[in-house]
Amino acid sequence: MNFTDRIRPTDKGITTYLDELENLDYQIPTFQRDVVWEKENVKKLWDSIYKFYPLGSILVWKTDIKLQNHRKIGGHKISEGTFNRSEYQYILDGQQRTTSLLTSLYGGSIEGQDGFDPSLYIDLTIENETDTDDDSYKKRFLYWDEINDKAGNFKRNTGRQNKFNAGLIVKLLDIKNDFGSVERSLVESKYDDYKDYDHPIREQLRRLKQVLDNYRLSFIELKGIQVSEVCQIFERINQAGKPLDIFDIVVAKTFRPESSEEQGFYLREYIDNFRKLNNSNFLQISDFDYLQIIAILIRENIEKSGIWNITPRYLNDIKTEQIEEIWEPTKKAINKTFDFFENTLNIKGPQLIPYRYFYLTIAAYFFKNDNPDYSYLKKYFWFYSFHHDDLLSNTGDVNSHIEFLDSQKNTGEYAFPRFLIDKETLRNSSYSSKGRLSRAILSLYASKQPKDWKYIDRNVIVDNFFFSTDKPNLHHIFPTNYISQNPGENELNNNSLMNIAYLTQITNLEISDKNPLNYIQDYDSNPEFESVMNNHLLPMELLQWSRLESMPADALDQFIEKRVDLVIEELKKNMAGINVEVIDTKQKS
Repeated sequence: MNFTDRIRPTDKGITTYLDELENLDYQIPTFQRDVVWEKENVKKLWDSIYKFYPLGSILVWKTDIKLQNHRKIGGHKISEGTFNRSEYQYILDGQQRTTSLLTSLYGGSIEGQDGFDPSLYIDLTIENETDTDDDSYKKRFLYWDEINDKAGNFKRNTGRQNKFNAGLIVKLLDIKNDFGSVERSLVESKYDDYKDYDHPIREQLRRLKQVLDNYRLSFIELKGIQVSEVCQIFERINQAGKPLDIFDIVVAKTFRPESSEEQGFYLREYIDNFRKLNNSNFLQISDFDYLQIIAILIRENIEKSGIWNITPRYLNDIKTEQIEEIWEPTKKAINKTFDFFENTLNIKGPQLIPYRYFYLTIAAYFFKNDNPDYSYLKKYFWFYSFHHDDLLSNTGDVNSHIEFLDSQKNTGEYAFPRFLIDKETLRNSSYSSKGRLSRAILSLYASKQPKDWKYIDRNVIVDNFFFSTDKPNLHHIFPTNYISQNPGENELNNNSLMNIAYLTQITNLEISDKNPLNYIQDYDSNPEFESVMNNHLLPMELLQWSRLESMPADALDQFIEKRVDLVIEELKKNMAGINVEVIDTKQKS
């Protein structure tokens, strides 16, 4: 096809377009997802048509490619999975206007507005006050709940109900489909004035008929363009500036309608059904995460797949048949990955995973692996979560990790590189919902399955712990306000994660800003409290100070130093056999 044929401006009558929609001549691809239907915006749209203002072009892609599409628009069925044709017409830009126009004339259902009738009516008695009048449309275009005197505001609606009964407020669809009857009802009414052909009411009615008959919508038709280009075009003309989700693009491209010869395929349904398997919080990872896992497993297990990376450029090339080929063992690998996080590491939600790329690398390790080495996998997780350097932050790192994991998977042998950890980095660590080290430290705390200090039979890492708030229920062991009022000789920041512990909300509120000596004394009466402290990786010095009812002026600094040591000791246990090199970059005063 010649490049000059790729883009063709055209136009058609507004009612012709709506009739074609009813005739299933257009589809809307599923990557057009968010339609916000608002009453006033629909009225403004029709006011522009009434005044013969331009609405902007509707962008249509003509192709022989069958994409997954929306089944309904504004409650109207516009496409069918079994509908066969040699050419499809997809609305790429103009869904909002199309929805508004379609429901205005033919009614329908609006999401979130149950029972509301979106059909539009015209008040023939409303005139433009001035040439620049921009407000009369609110009275000219009406919905039934603004007319019916039983719809809520009796005083406001009674006059309009009378106008409707007299034929002065008319349904827009009736003007389009049965203009003769609408005009006849005016002529035959009890008001003799309407028999006059030139009466303003009849003139207004004829004007509206002319608008419906003569207003033409602008279209831009695209032909000979591939899906990847179409998606780029869609992004660039999208006025909201919201980039297309690559997952939606792949869903559209890999969709296959069911037929007598072939089973249907719909990736979104595959993922949604997988999420329903159990109540694991990990099942709610993003669509993009699932897509990248699928891409990695296709690349690693299908020869000449063409999927060389997990960037959108290559995700866009995933084929339906490739997903089908690896899907069953992929489900098992993902489930084993999530089970490893939850039941081996005791991490109960994705908000604690230091690198989202762990989903990819560990799923690749579990794929068709009958003898996974969980001891090795634990070392792998803690090694890369806590290493001084970010070693899993880009797609190149993913490739080297998979090679490392494959070596153990295929031979049973492995050798970790040098592990380096900086005490100063641990001292200065602070909470960040997206920080790699922050998540790693909180994962380590969570892996110990800590109990509440007061209600020691209760686990504090509950299923909904990280879903109720961005900042989890973390307690400052030396409370912030206590330190600000009693600074002593401390130099370290009390917001360090070394001064943080998980607690239930009720215990956290009870402690509030109390002196640690006092609230620790309250819990120390329970003979099991000391073991609870161990599970929180808390230094025993805190318990000793409480029993002596005295602590040094730099207690916070000493506490943080001891906790840093305990964290490193715990890491050494989790990575037994790996040489852990500890450095301290703290500047000496």
